[in-house]
Amino acid sequence: MRKAASRFPTLSRHWPTLAVLGVLAARYAGDSLRHRREQGHGYSLRGEELDVRSPGFLHASESLTSAPISRGNELELLVNGDEIFPAFLESIANAQRSVNLLTFVYWRGDIAEEVAAALVERARAGVAVNVLLDAFGTAKMDSRLIDDMRAAGVTVARFRPLKRIPIGGLNNRTHRKVLVVDGSVGLIGGVGIAKEWTGNAQDPDHWRDTHVRVRGPIVRGIQGAFADNWLEATGDVLVGPDYLPDLPAADGAGPMQVVRSSAGVGDTNMEALYFLAIASARESIDLTAAYFAPRPAFVEALTQAAERGVRIRVLVPGPHIDKDLVRQAGRAVYDRLLAAGVRIWEYAPTMLHAKTMTIDGAWSTVGSANFDNRSFQLNDEANLCVQSTAFAEDLTAQFERDLAVSHEIRPGRWRSRALHQRVREQLLVRLRREL
Repeated sequence: MRKAASRFPTLSRHWPTLAVLGVLAARYAGDSLRHRREQGHGYSLRGEELDVRSPGFLHASESLTSAPISRGNELELLVNGDEIFPAFLESIANAQRSVNLLTFVYWRGDIAEEVAAALVERARAGVAVNVLLDAFGTAKMDSRLIDDMRAAGVTVARFRPLKRIPIGGLNNRTHRKVLVVDGSVGLIGGVGIAKEWTGNAQDPDHWRDTHVRVRGPIVRGIQGAFADNWLEATGDVLVGPDYLPDLPAADGAGPMQVVRSSAGVGDTNMEALYFLAIASARESIDLTAAYFAPRPAFVEALTQAAERGVRIRVLVPGPHIDKDLVRQAGRAVYDRLLAAGVRIWEYAPTMLHAKTMTIDGAWSTVGSANFDNRSFQLNDEANLCVQSTAFAEDLTAQFERDLAVSHEIRPGRWRSRALHQRVREQLLVRLRREL
């Protein structure tokens, strides 16, 4: 007797693909369910109100993030490639014992060649040089530079190579950008190593970014941001005075912390830090975000701060953004923020890649973390936090200069935007967990 033909031949043929898609969909739904912040419920402060100027705020931050408070450090603000890369190359050139470089972005251009040449020179001089490259973010890097570095004795490793990482880990990258020299000088911020970051944000081909250079005990925290990613990638634990020398404190720029976070179940250090800082604001918040696509809980935190009288200014990229999907998803929350009194500017001259926040003119953070779910939940990030009115003044001065060349989003005009733009925003905001 002839076998009856399947009533669903197409379904039978494609069931393996459908099964995989079903597993992925279930995993995605499960991730949503385990995070209460997707529903707009964030944190609240229980106990007395905090002031970001107070020791109590630092103690709360230290408790939440496990980032120790460090004092007696020197701090130098670096704005754009014209300031960042000379400090970068100078620090490498002065290395006597070790150089540790970790970056998410290493692409092409003269600066890519210059950094590689500086690392090669130090390795040939007998300095221990270690370079860790995120396998996804540095995919466009010229492999010849890696060959040259390895030939000179540089130890180069890839973080989570795409061919060797389980599919569940492909989405979790290291987004950190740190350089540590001799365990005593550290650079941290948002800059990538590519021609886009050179110059002074003078045109769309030269991006706007912020970095800092520090000296003193705080460098040990930046070394830690390198060391834990390096340990995963290589199995090496970096110890001894070449990497962890004694770092005596001196008259410094105010208490500091290096907060680092990694993907995991529940709350990360970075999102806890940002919630704490926003909830503690009494007077002002100045936020610069290269990628701004906040979840409902962060929108709630900002609107609550505005409603209690905090002046909030948000600066985000304008039309020159390199990921327009993120821009459109972020624009979906403008209506609610503007209605609460938050003021929003879009940077006009070029791509804005800086990630900074200043609270009440007294506490600031600079680093690799953006104001989106990818930084708060998916990527490894590292930020320097500083309780200092002097440093906050420097950042605020730069913020004001950036606002002067930005376009403010006016509530009335924004409400009259085209229907197709509203539809696109609402479609893309559904993807914000992956942006």
